[in-house]
Amino acid sequence: MRVTVEQLRQISLLSGLELDQLAQLQIHAVIRPYSRGEIILHEGDRLPAQLFTVLSGKIEIKKTATTGKETILRTLPAGELFAAPALFGNGLAPATVVAEQDCQILTIERTALLEMIQKTPEFALQIIAVLNERLQHLHQIVHGLASERAIVRLAQFIQRAAIAEGTDVTEQGLCLRSRLPYSQIAGSIGITYEECARLFKQIQTIVTYHRGGKIRVLDQAKLDAIAQGEYDV
Repeated sequence: MRVTVEQLRQISLLSGLELDQLAQLQIHAVIRPYSRGEIILHEGDRLPAQLFTVLSGKIEIKKTATTGKETILRTLPAGELFAAPALFGNGLAPATVVAEQDCQILTIERTALLEMIQKTPEFALQIIAVLNERLQHLHQIVHGLASERAIVRLAQFIQRAAIAEGTDVTEQGLCLRSRLPYSQIAGSIGITYEECARLFKQIQTIVTYHRGGKIRVLDQAKLDAIAQGEYDV
């Protein structure tokens, strides 16, 4: 599927480019749809030399340990890029990428991007900034899995989800707009499904979990304290 200039503008990295610059990239860009649960990339796949971005929907980036345990490294919404080694690196997919929702993936040929960088050096700085943010996020995940207690990681995950997707104010408290099943939460913070369910029971006076992944924060102050390691449940 071919790409329009308006669709290219939806990608955060490209939103600052001029119309003629987007038109130059347009002829080198393609859209491919994926259904929910479909694997977009397998860890270790040889990647074509392209920029991979999420045009619509949402994707999960997962890493599988030698023990078979799966950890969700990141969930990316529309407008974000992924699979950076396809542009700068060994050309191998560092993790498995799965469509969390029905989505569209937009790709742009690496040669076209390199030409754009030559003409617009500040574009390279934007790419570097995005990759640096990803490295910092990965460092935080690894550090958290190694050093923080599971209850702390859970509280921090809820905080991040509330910021990323927003909340709605109800009489009972703040209701997260995103729907987060136990399996996704457990995979994101490095615990089992059963332990995830047990932790929510521990903090049910602070955060409630309902069928369908609906989470409501009853006591924001205590949740913040747990996330900072300053409140024992």
